[in-house]
Amino acid sequence: MQSGPYGGQISSLAASGSTVFAGTHGGGVFVTTNNGTSWTAVNGGLTDQVVLSLAVSGSTVLAGTNGGGVFRRPLSDFILATPSDKPNALPASFALSQNYPNPFNPSTVISYQLPVTSQISLKVYDVLGREVATLVSERKAAGNYSVTFDASKFSSGVYFYKLQAGNFVQTKKMLLVK
Repeated sequence: MQSGPYGGQISSLAASGSTVFAGTHGGGVFVTTNNGTSWTAVNGGLTDQVVLSLAVSGSTVLAGTNGGGVFRRPLSDFILATPSDKPNALPASFALSQNYPNPFNPSTVISYQLPVTSQISLKVYDVLGREVATLVSERKAAGNYSVTFDASKFSSGVYFYKLQAGNFVQTKKMLLVK
């Protein structure tokens, strides 16, 4: 099980109160408000996901990137983007997040949330609809989860991943570039 954001490849940390930010080498910026139990990618507008440094200055979060300059966002944007400001709160709905990084090579992280205990299936399909990998196929308690998809044995191209949990079904697209 993953212990932190983006498989633990953290390049920098910053904190504001009980909110902790992690800059990663290739996965962008992540935030947690529950002591690292769950992490949420918050990369909207971030053009370079290689984050070298992070800082909180007043009500602004600053991320120094490898080649995309300095990324600035209000602190409130990050706090509102987290699954919950309550450490033990359960998700209110089913959700499948966009993988990160995307495009990726050779691995990416897929996150999802379950509001109730569910039998789930998380599978990856090629562009022709053929199943190429089963990432999760088991009963899971309500909560936030992340799984790493290692595509080192796959060809470059478009892939789809689908989460099924009870009546909830959602599919997203990802791009493997080698």
